[in-house]
Amino acid sequence: MRKYWVAGGVGVGLVLCFLALLVAGTYTAAAGLAGGAGRAVGLAKGAVPASYQPLVQKWGNLCPAINPALLAAQLYQESGWNPRAQSPAAAQGIAQFIPGTWASHGIDGNGDGRRDVWDPADAIPSAASYDCELAKYVKDVPGDPAHNMLAAYNAGAYRVIKAGGVPAISETQNYVKIITTLAKSFEAPVGRVPASRQAAAAITFAQEQLGKPYLWGGNGTPDQDGRFDCSGLTKAAYHSVDIELPRVANDQWNAGPHPKRDELLPGDLVFFAHDLNDPRSIHHVGIYVGGGYMINAPYTGAVIRFDKIDTPDYIGATRVTEDGAKALPRPNAA
Repeated sequence: MRKYWVAGGVGVGLVLCFLALLVAGTYTAAAGLAGGAGRAVGLAKGAVPASYQPLVQKWGNLCPAINPALLAAQLYQESGWNPRAQSPAAAQGIAQFIPGTWASHGIDGNGDGRRDVWDPADAIPSAASYDCELAKYVKDVPGDPAHNMLAAYNAGAYRVIKAGGVPAISETQNYVKIITTLAKSFEAPVGRVPASRQAAAAITFAQEQLGKPYLWGGNGTPDQDGRFDCSGLTKAAYHSVDIELPRVANDQWNAGPHPKRDELLPGDLVFFAHDLNDPRSIHHVGIYVGGGYMINAPYTGAVIRFDKIDTPDYIGATRVTEDGAKALPRPNAA
């Protein structure tokens, strides 16, 4: 379902002001990068579905090698928050335990006397507990404890101990990078999120689509007369700067960290959801351009235009990064 926007198009004069100032302002912001986003102190608002947030917050602090954002990244990468997920390799539940690992490492997280791999109240605590067990095995290995724990999760503790750190196995190194990068999209940062250097060019692409009729499922291909829907536009805009986003709006949510409303910069993706406590309910996305406005492919019968972002279903924003986009799990073709 697509959002039916109430706000009309912005006046011609205001549009011209946007076109004149947008790219320069974005490059100025990107040029003024100063430091990182700071360490995570918890979960970003709306980053984790509300039904799982207390579990992730509690069990994500089980040991020093993990934190709630890292645990959230693992769960999202494993199952996309689907408690009924099952892989062809028989991995089960929200944490994707295979039966043998569950039999030896599953715990009764909610104290009901049962260890149920399909129950997130057991599976999420078990995932945290398993991480911490692995961290203990590799606690004397030099390097970052979280990186060594993730490497042990992927390749086994023996290989991490033998290598004296993350082993030179491409799959393992990639897994460590994916999870630590994805974790940034769940963090509540201490400082401002760094600006994106690719945002200005992405906005330039989106500007060139202004006035085109909306097309549900539109990817801008010649057979579609270059028309887009909301997530097709955002995907194409960032494709123009060699950043590949997933096709669906709620899959684009974790492509980077989440700046606060008063810290938005041009190029941020802005999202709208049916349930503001559940990012899985995101149904619409636009590209922020400043001043409370976005470039928006709104709905059938309308054209791509500027619209205000401050509506009741605004859930938040994402500052897209190349590494963040690469870290996203890609739904299979089925």
